[in-house]
This record gives sequence, structure tokens and C-alpha cells, in this order.
Amino acid sequence: MATQETLRVDPDVGEVLLRVENVELAFGGVRALNNVSFSVRRGEIFSIIGPNGAGKSSMLNCINGFYHPKTGSIIYKGNRRSRIRPHRAASQGIARTFQNIALFKGMSVLANIMTGRHLKAESTLVENAFFLGRARREEFDHRKTCEHIIQFLEIQQYRKSIVSTLPYGLQKRVELGRALAAEPELLLLDEPMAGMNLEEKQDMARFILDVNRQKGVTICLIEHDMGVVMDLSDQIVVLDHGGKIGEGTPDEIRINPHVVEAYLGVKQGEEA
Repeated sequence: MATQETLRVDPDVGEVLLRVENVELAFGGVRALNNVSFSVRRGEIFSIIGPNGAGKSSMLNCINGFYHPKTGSIIYKGNRRSRIRPHRAASQGIARTFQNIALFKGMSVLANIMTGRHLKAESTLVENAFFLGRARREEFDHRKTCEHIIQFLEIQQYRKSIVSTLPYGLQKRVELGRALAAEPELLLLDEPMAGMNLEEKQDMARFILDVNRQKGVTICLIEHDMGVVMDLSDQIVVLDHGGKIGEGTPDEIRINPHVVEAYLGVKQGEEA
């Protein structure tokens, strides 16, 4: 039986941008996702949390088309789909970062962020080869957009630096910049603060809030730092062993007995 959705509607948050309906995903005999449903509203920060192996990254992979659900649907901007390729998802406004940094380590910060503009290019191969009118104009516009992102993320002094020479926290910021270069409506962040120290986490949290509030980007993130999740999130869904065990606001999640049990191993009525 599908779990009834309990999302609280904030008057400042818009219509449903993404709806996940009864999604199931299996690898051989292992069920990664089991009848999971939830909705993400336009303009909110929505977090997916759960213990290791709960199915969180698998869910993001279903949303951006890297995995295809066995059953169920992903409804994005009102369009129902069961199968889509990642490049099609990207062209429709879904951008993604990864738990393990996926940058071109031998390229500069600016060049890496510029790769995020690839899907925005309309010039032909010939125009690019000879750097003709439209290609020249696009290059100027793309560079202007990327320079704005570099300024927004406060990495101006590193714009010409080779990515592999940068500290880990700055590399994660560059990856965020590359995702922003695609001008997403929905940004999927897979553990954006994994491996960071406290100062780097604080910086990344601030940028995530700025992306959401200043740029109006809807964010769906996975994060293990519960302090960060509770501070940033409008809504949270909790997965455990591939199934949904909780959903609601941060305050509701804090007192949900199923969530407490999954994280602490303490059943309702028991003492730690």
C-alpha cells in the first residue's frame, strides 16, 4: 500500500515541480527502492536522508535518468516518465553533482564551469571550427555567465587555477558552479558537504541557501550531517532499506519514532 503523502504546503513555495510515484528499483535480487513516493515543490530545499545503503543515491539516479525504475513514475513539470536519459534530463532543467567529485582535474576552474554550458550551445560544428558569428557570440555569452557564477561562488582568485591543485572544499564549489552553469530549475546535490571541515561546510551551506533564495533554484539534496539538514531543509523524506519511513518538516522528522529507530536503533518506548 502506498504511503500517504504528508507534505505541508508553505504559502511561499510554489506548485509541485517533481513528483516521485511508487518507484521501485532492483539490482538482481536486491531491492534498492521499494514503493517510494514523495513530492518536491518549486522553490524549496528538499532533503533525502537515511542510513548508509538506504537507497538515497539510487533515488537521485532515478530522478536524473541514470537508473530506470522497475515500476513507478517520475513526474517532472507535469510530464510523466518512466525512462529518460541523463542528457535529456539535463536539457529539461535537472542538474546534478556527485558524492565523489567528477571534474576535469587537468583543466582550469573557468574551463570546468564552461563545460556546464554545453547543452546551451546552438552553434554548428562548422561555426565552432571557424569561430564564426554565432559561435563567437555564444562564447562571449557563455563566458559572461560563467564569470558571474565564479563571482557568486567567491572563487575569482582561482578562476585560472588547475582544479587538481585546489583544496577539496574549493573543488566541491567548482562542481557546484558547473551545475549552475546549466541554469537548472532542479538541482540534485549528492552529499555536497562530504569530507569537508567545519568551515568548508559553513561556506557550502551558505552557497546552497543563496542558490535557492537568490537564484530561485529548487534543490533536492542528500546529506549525512543532520545539523545541516535540519537547518537548510523545508521538507525531508527519510529512507531506510529502500523504503520510505518518514516525511515532513525538520521539526516533524526530529520526533518521528521510525526515524529515531533507524538512526539510533531505539524503538519507541525503549531507553537508549
